[in-house]
Amino acid sequence: MSRRVQNTHIKKQVRSLHEALIDIISVMNRRQGDEMMIREAGISLDRALFPLLVGIERRGPIGVVDLADRMGRDYTTVSRQVAKLEMLGLVKRHASEADRRVSEATITATGKAMTDAVDRARERIVGSMFASWEDRDIDELVRLMHKLADAMTAQGDPT
Repeated sequence: MSRRVQNTHIKKQVRSLHEALIDIISVMNRRQGDEMMIREAGISLDRALFPLLVGIERRGPIGVVDLADRMGRDYTTVSRQVAKLEMLGLVKRHASEADRRVSEATITATGKAMTDAVDRARERIVGSMFASWEDRDIDELVRLMHKLADAMTAQGDPT
């Protein structure tokens, strides 16, 4: 019986959850947010390259096709942008050990120093958002966000 009640509750909440996710993604994808993060971090980097650098640091080594897919961008565009990051000495591209046809990107020490500066800036910016939250609420949010991310990843594309 509780399973049916839970399913009914989920059905009622799916739209609200989807709206909240759209709001979060919209904020995270805003040009101004990346520009503010770059400025706050005190780094010099083209705004279009910023999410790629962070994505490579978080998920690397990562194939360029996979990175493009995760960013919702065209592979050829991402490949050119990763080449720019490589020219700047922030990432290194190499053939995948698992499949030599796949080009993977990894962060360099210079790139890592840059993403570390971004992480410190993010902590300052987000810290002010959560200033009035209880520690347990933040912990619970992080736990549940990981649980949601894991479930979405396991299921594939939920849309």
